Amino acid sequence: MDKDNANPAILNPSDLPSRRLASQNQTKSAGLFDGLIPSYPHYDNLTSGSSFPAPIPSNSSDDVSDDDDDMREEIDEQEIFDLISTISDPEHPLSLGSLAVVSLPDIFILPPSSPTSKISTVRVLVTPTITHCSLATVIGLGVRVRLEQSLPPRFRIDVRIKEGTHASDEATNKQLGDKERVAAAMENGTLVGVIKKMLSTCE
Repeated sequence: MDKDNANPAILNPSDLPSRRLASQNQTKSAGLFDGLIPSYPHYDNLTSGSSFPAPIPSNSSDDVSDDDDDMREEIDEQEIFDLISTISDPEHPLSLGSLAVVSLPDIFILPPSSPTSKISTVRVLVTPTITHCSLATVIGLGVRVRLEQSLPPRFRIDVRIKEGTHASDEATNKQLGDKERVAAAMENGTLVGVIKKMLSTCE
């Protein structure tokens, strides 16, 4: 099958914004009290095992336990980018970050919608490499699954195709925003296999 975009523009991975290098340097020069500082968990279960891990269910209510407040760690846009930038493109042996399909300026963490809510929203705008990309929905699903499996349930995930970057952005966004359609899609064995392959490059 011919690729939608055989010659995409490619960014050098070393030029992408990342906190990983700084974290690695800190690890190498561990200090006396470093063991007392909590670190973000690693999500190794995303690429291991024979079965595809189930996404963390979205919270239907705004209730989050008090224990969550006590153990909460702040998450920012850079951390979200680090989680999704290494996802492999389903069409090219390159990452979504290298292809600028996901970028730091297009990631937003929105505060709770009301004073009584503890649920924040992570919004990611996806930019397909071409306006008629046939795999835009698959890419959006891959990003959504990665975040649902990686973030605590106090976050809602909102993945959208960036307005004006795809010929069918409205229809694609309706699919990505419909929980029932997403759940049905994730029962498709072929699609699950594609997404597993996309997430196999995530650290």
